Amino acid sequence: MPPLSANGQPDNPRAWFGTDAGLALLESERPAVLRALAERPALPWLWLGPIEQVTRVDGDGLHLVASGDGWSGDAHCGLPLPLASESIGVVVLQHVAARGRAGRGLFAECARVLAPGGRLWVFALNPLAPYRWHWRGAGLGASEPLTWRRRMREAGLAPEPVSRGLGPRWQVRVAHEPQDGPGMRAAYAIRAEKRAWPLTPVRQRQRLPMPEGIPAA
Repeated sequence: MPPLSANGQPDNPRAWFGTDAGLALLESERPAVLRALAERPALPWLWLGPIEQVTRVDGDGLHLVASGDGWSGDAHCGLPLPLASESIGVVVLQHVAARGRAGRGLFAECARVLAPGGRLWVFALNPLAPYRWHWRGAGLGASEPLTWRRRMREAGLAPEPVSRGLGPRWQVRVAHEPQDGPGMRAAYAIRAEKRAWPLTPVRQRQRLPMPEGIPAA
């Protein structure tokens, strides 16, 4: 269990992902994360995770780790992210999406940096999974998929209606096979897309013919 602060709460809830139970979950999600990052190979990707993970990822991109109120890893930064607007093909938020005002700011930044047609993936803990007993007391929160779909829509993204269940159900073990819907799996993933809305051409207004001899104004 992560060390407790003076008020009895964990100093760093994300430290749970460095425990045996947390590492088993991250390893279970690894194939899904790598597939997500490869969805838009023509553009760089952005991966925000709870702890540093050593793995080979194809293509160009940034892997940042939550650190206090900001991010560390390939870059040290906070919000707003030091990335140009519409420059990223895929953003993965792996157990770093927060509720409340901070969450809205992060989702807004993801929408800003995503190129039209780019995708946002959110990996989150499943509050209905028996595996929740392994993170009990670690200070981690879990929300149903509806919460993140609402946040995606608020940011102007279009979420998919079906999430994908990931990870083990109860035992601390690696389970790579995904399923439709979170079910009793430890976590789930939701994908949203930044739609490129076509511009509607403005129809030119026809000028009414004026009879000869009548001034136009």
